[in-house]
Amino acid sequence: MKRHFPKIILFILACGILFVTVLVVKHLSAAQANRPMPVQKEPLPSPDVSVMMATPGSYASAVRAFGAASPHFNITLTAQVSGQIDDISQQFESGRRLKKGTLLAQLENSDYQAAVESARQALSSAQVSLLEEQRQGLQALSEWQSSGLEGEPDSDLVLRKPQLAAAKAAVKEAEANLKAAEKDLAQTTIKAPFDALIIERLVSPGSYVQSGTEVATLYSTDHVEISVALSAQEWSNLPSLSVLNSGKWPVTVTSVENSHSWQGYVLRTEQSLNQETRQRSLIIAVDKPLDIEPALFPGTFVEAHIEGRDIAGVWKLPTSALSQRGEVWYVSADNTLKKFSTSPLFSSRGSIYIAPPESLANATVPVLVSPLNSYLEGMAVTAVEVSQS
Repeated sequence: MKRHFPKIILFILACGILFVTVLVVKHLSAAQANRPMPVQKEPLPSPDVSVMMATPGSYASAVRAFGAASPHFNITLTAQVSGQIDDISQQFESGRRLKKGTLLAQLENSDYQAAVESARQALSSAQVSLLEEQRQGLQALSEWQSSGLEGEPDSDLVLRKPQLAAAKAAVKEAEANLKAAEKDLAQTTIKAPFDALIIERLVSPGSYVQSGTEVATLYSTDHVEISVALSAQEWSNLPSLSVLNSGKWPVTVTSVENSHSWQGYVLRTEQSLNQETRQRSLIIAVDKPLDIEPALFPGTFVEAHIEGRDIAGVWKLPTSALSQRGEVWYVSADNTLKKFSTSPLFSSRGSIYIAPPESLANATVPVLVSPLNSYLEGMAVTAVEVSQS
């Protein structure tokens, strides 16, 4: 009897567990049956997006570039002869403007005046010797003819031809020496080589200069030049080189610092690529930069606006239509978002001009004015057209 007692206890426990399990399952089933049916949610409405209708058209292109105004000529003036500076012009000060030929400084020149007089005396002596040799030559010829001898003399010395050639050469040498002496004397007077702005004076009265000593830094005032590097795409927006090099193609130059503007023109085009940037430069000029109001000073950093040729089949869009990733978003026929990557052909006055894909080249397309980074391609939207000024 004691042997079967544990088995009976286990059997009773198993039946209890089974009974409890059945009760729990029935309770859960009843609770599930009494739960209300879920309400089916309505689909969320498509978000509104602001669009403008983009239509291919023909627009006058423009190129914007930046550069610094630099003088046409920028030289460090040097002394051509040695000597002590006797006098300096009152106009020879930094910031002054001078006309071509204006006296800047005068060197002590007594030695150079003496050299000129010595050269003149040497020339006079050489000329006298030439006249004497010419007379002797005529006399020798007369004596040969009166001698009754036939033919030419055995030596040119008989008719004094070598002596005459030497006398002529001596005169030429004396003339050259006189010109050199006069040139050295003239160079003791240091003058402005062109209409100039004095940037820096490097000598003072009493200074001793040698040939090659720096005297002043000068900028020319006839015009300033602005070199702007352009990409291949920007060059393609401009007219032909013959038109650009005509000197009549207008350019508007604007100061980056204070927005002052000046009217310039294309002066010339470079015919080689920069080895570092692989770009070619356009040279812009503004005439009489210090005589206009306001003055355009050398060193001013400017923006150049260059009118280009007409380009057909492009979209005109606000700059905000181009995303930070260089993409343009638009709404397709099924009211979903699509995009394509692009680079503007040119920009002007708050607008960009792009070439649309071939699939959209002849269509009017709703383009997003300000796409967000959260937009996904294929997303359903509602296009809302906005007016563009």
